[in-house]
Amino acid sequence: MKTTTWLVAVTSFAVIGGGAYLAGATGVGQQQLDYLLRLASAEAEPVIPVGTGSIIYYRHPDGRPEYSRQAKKAADGRDFVAVRQTADISFDASGVVAAKDASQSAPVLEQAQEQRKILYYRNPMGLPDTSKVPKKDSMGMDYLPVYEGDQADASTVKVSLGKLQRTGVKTAVAEMAAISRKVRVPGTVTWDERLVSVISMRTDSFVDEVAGITTGDRVSKGQKLFSFYSQEIATAGAEFAAGRSAGRATESGSALRLKNLGVPQEVIDGIAAKGQVPTSIDYMSPRNGVVLERLATTGMMAKPGDPLFKIADISTVWIVAEVPEYDIGSVKIGSPVKVSVRSLPGQSFSGTVSLFYPQIEEQTRTTKVRIELANPNGLLLANMYADVEIEAGAPKPVVSVPSSAVIDTGDRRVVFIDKGDGRFEPKDVSVGVRGGEHTEILKGIVAGDKVVVAANFLLDAESNLNSALSSMTEEAKP
Repeated sequence: MKTTTWLVAVTSFAVIGGGAYLAGATGVGQQQLDYLLRLASAEAEPVIPVGTGSIIYYRHPDGRPEYSRQAKKAADGRDFVAVRQTADISFDASGVVAAKDASQSAPVLEQAQEQRKILYYRNPMGLPDTSKVPKKDSMGMDYLPVYEGDQADASTVKVSLGKLQRTGVKTAVAEMAAISRKVRVPGTVTWDERLVSVISMRTDSFVDEVAGITTGDRVSKGQKLFSFYSQEIATAGAEFAAGRSAGRATESGSALRLKNLGVPQEVIDGIAAKGQVPTSIDYMSPRNGVVLERLATTGMMAKPGDPLFKIADISTVWIVAEVPEYDIGSVKIGSPVKVSVRSLPGQSFSGTVSLFYPQIEEQTRTTKVRIELANPNGLLLANMYADVEIEAGAPKPVVSVPSSAVIDTGDRRVVFIDKGDGRFEPKDVSVGVRGGEHTEILKGIVAGDKVVVAANFLLDAESNLNSALSSMTEEAKP
């Protein structure tokens, strides 16, 4: 092709030179010379097919890399050349395909398009404007035809390969995976209510002596707390001792009465062995723990139910944490927890979630959860502030996608599926646990689906536009 063009150019210059000499020698007029110049110029220019279809853009008449969306003129006053749909060049894996090839396939394209019914014409700039007849927009661009079958699924988006690369659309595969994340909330240390004992009398009693135990002291199970005297207990003890000595059957009833009055079993066994009631009875600690309160004093008169001591076993403590309402679904009973307190830097404690409190705080929109922690050294004290880190999520593998794949519009959640060949289909999904980087999908897609994780908001906008255009078309039909 280049050799032929060169030969034509050389021949043209020879003709021009000969013509000029002949004009000077024989007096040929200027008009004849101009005709020869135009003829040579026309032969030297390459022939570019006109093409068919709508005008895509305008190019420089000399083939320079200058283009325009609108008709315009070059610097020398010549018009830019219109490039139509079938004359535009395209790119594939093998390189550039010339406009000549496109023009040769134009009859085939026209025949295929003629066999399809045109539904309407849409705005070339993507605006929500359609027309039943061909027309131009305010910039002079032709409206693009939409053929029957192109709108089978109005929400489906079709994007060319070049546009995919420019917009940065990326995909990932939905897979089965366990989703986990950390819920960080504040908490407070409290005593385990099941390990707290309140010491009180069941009958009127006089406190004879209190052991040298004060609030905060640690006590052991069976350690003496105080001694007391009770008239009712002495009477029941005497009846029990007399029954034992006489061998009457009422002794079992007397023993039960002593138990109901709160007399320790060791004292009852002593009365049965010795046959006499002690003047003062010792009261022993029912558990190991710390004295939280001491209200007993020597010589006091204790009424039934009056608290004398309060003892708590602090080997196990509770952490009451405030979990936001939107995180409740991610936290489960048995979820592992890591706790740290500011007063013990560098130390952490491990436990599990054991209970959800059955209410939401109206002001904070949080619910309390209870966490059990071992506290063998007694380092955790009641009312300490704690930083709680709960391992939340789905312990078993579930269908998961990258969190960026889910578009949350407020009333619906959408994921775009890559159907191949530049086609993307939106799917409404139901989401479960949201992890740090992945989200559980309960309904809508399955493992193995290829989902869009980047630039999906652009696809969503295009999908909404297609749906709007389809709706307008349906309304416009008679």
